[in-house]
Amino acid sequence: MSTNIDIRIQDADFDLAAEYQQLRKLTSAVGAVVTFCGLVRDLEKQSVINSLSLQHYPGMTEALLQDIVDQAEARWQLIGVTLIHRVGQLLPSDQIVFVGVASQHRQDAFEAAQFLMDYLKTKATFWKKVDQDGQQYWVENKDSDQLATDRWQRDE
Repeated sequence: MSTNIDIRIQDADFDLAAEYQQLRKLTSAVGAVVTFCGLVRDLEKQSVINSLSLQHYPGMTEALLQDIVDQAEARWQLIGVTLIHRVGQLLPSDQIVFVGVASQHRQDAFEAAQFLMDYLKTKATFWKKVDQDGQQYWVENKDSDQLATDRWQRDE
């Protein structure tokens, strides 16, 4: 059985319930659906932010996301994967990312979703610029995100 893969980079918001339903209804073999929805935090460096702007490199970003999904497919038995990442200007509490995984068994779905999110944070080509009190700056990767990704490399 091949995995149903849906990768999207978009400006528009997404409907969390609709994305879940789409994964749930792929086939009667689905026994678990795990979802993660990331939101724009209102704080960066302990100060309130006005907005977050996301940019990406079209073509390259989609290829990297596909590679991350391919790696998850090689590790776990998956039925469906939905990966949505928003770009453009977002405000605090806006939805920014959706990772959804359908599988026959919960452990595959949980682990694959965690893997996908960890790799998204460190391997995908998204650049984030914060607007904070009239100042703008690029967000750097966090050491904790790299440590989370490194954990999966040890498990290979």
